[in-house]
Amino acid sequence: MELIIDRLTRQYKNKIAVDRISLNFQPGIYGLLGANGAGKTTLMRMICGILTPTSGTITFDGMDVATEEYRAELGYLPQDFGYYPDFTGRDFLLYMAVLKGLGKKTAQRKTEELLELVSLKDVANKKVKTYSGGMKQRLGIAQALLNDPKILILDEPTAGLDPKERVRFRNLIADLGKDSIVILSTHIVSDIDRIADRILMMNYGQLVFNGTREDINEDLEEFYLREFGGLEEQDK
Repeated sequence: MELIIDRLTRQYKNKIAVDRISLNFQPGIYGLLGANGAGKTTLMRMICGILTPTSGTITFDGMDVATEEYRAELGYLPQDFGYYPDFTGRDFLLYMAVLKGLGKKTAQRKTEELLELVSLKDVANKKVKTYSGGMKQRLGIAQALLNDPKILILDEPTAGLDPKERVRFRNLIADLGKDSIVILSTHIVSDIDRIADRILMMNYGQLVFNGTREDINEDLEEFYLREFGGLEEQDK
């Protein structure tokens, strides 16, 4: 299982959002750090096939990112995922399961499993519009897992989660990374400090660090702040 990004570039008029990035991903957890505007979301949207690269390629086990076969292997939680406020949590997951092509029995089974996994079983029959921000985020995580994806893309997945929920999320992701490629984009260093097998850092569209936690002989947040200007928002 291998996801290959080769010289990937995305340009908007006079701004290069992603600049000739090449990466190879195998099963494990990849933490993607960078300030707002560094190019993280643009990179992830290209990996998901939502944005077309200006140049470069993305393939997964020989499949092009634009194919249905590739999308069937993909789970995605965008930074602002859309939900249907008048759906119950359970109905929302069942609906998303249909969109992902799951059969009725599989959809029902996966929905119940995931409601349990993200601790929403007790509110499964309540409308999504009554959920807190953290509950909606957990529902978003659940929908990304419906099709047992081999590639899981998570853009700021802990936004709105309280510290206890964040720990639960990290434990969940640690398990998923054993059999899947998990790419977790965040500006919260602690989200990936303990669980990432490999840490990637972006700055102004370029990949400026690609290594393991052991490659950094100091506090990860201090290293990030010193080397890459920390969490300042970059030009969009």
